[in-house]
Amino acid sequence: MKRYFIYLGYNGKNFCGWQIQPNGATVQQSIETALSTLLRKPVSVVGAGRTDAGVHARLMVAHFDWEDTIEDLAFLTKKMNRLLPKDIAIYQIVPVIPEAHARFDATSRTYKYYVTTQKDPFNYDFVYRISGKPDFEQMNEACKVLFDYVDFTSFSKLHTDVKTNICHIYRAGWEKEGDSDVWVFTIRADRFLRNMVRAIVGTLLEVGRGKLSIEGFRKVIESKNRCDAGTSVPGQALYLVDVTYPEHLFNS
Repeated sequence: MKRYFIYLGYNGKNFCGWQIQPNGATVQQSIETALSTLLRKPVSVVGAGRTDAGVHARLMVAHFDWEDTIEDLAFLTKKMNRLLPKDIAIYQIVPVIPEAHARFDATSRTYKYYVTTQKDPFNYDFVYRISGKPDFEQMNEACKVLFDYVDFTSFSKLHTDVKTNICHIYRAGWEKEGDSDVWVFTIRADRFLRNMVRAIVGTLLEVGRGKLSIEGFRKVIESKNRCDAGTSVPGQALYLVDVTYPEHLFNS
């Protein structure tokens, strides 16, 4: 069997997340259906993560196996893009070593979350509009606290099936996007828990609004209790933007 990585992006507005669900359209289901149609045999796809309903991906990676070498991957990419709905785009398909795994071999994942204080009829589906302007400098000070910890149980959705809540965060911070009134939170880590980014953003907004001190933010993490953290922000402003892998996986 030959293994391939698919690099793709999608607008998550009309999907119930990445993972196949019993009721509702998902990105994984769409990719599997397109591949199975074109290759004329059932094909299973494994993604680098499980984005929730409404969450977008500027870059997602998934893998699939095929019984033989696919000679023209550019042609398969083109055919898939014709078959898939307009809110999913395949960027490229590349061969990898048979042991490569889109989820378990990822060395880092990067997410971005967008907020704004201005009403805009053209971006309300993709940016979270907040009331008032929080103190982003204070929120960035709170972000530094994240690097002191690896157990982020306080920011995890309850009753998940993961074996550990340990994550290593490499980057976290807020930046203003050009001259606009949009602020972007960027976070990169080796892995993320269910709902983790949205819970962190919701808690950081409490810091920015003066409802939670930086020391209080630290105590939220140390409590390892989801009930102590802030409310999760909506999914429509969250984007998976990058997934990285070791180079040796591509020496197929």
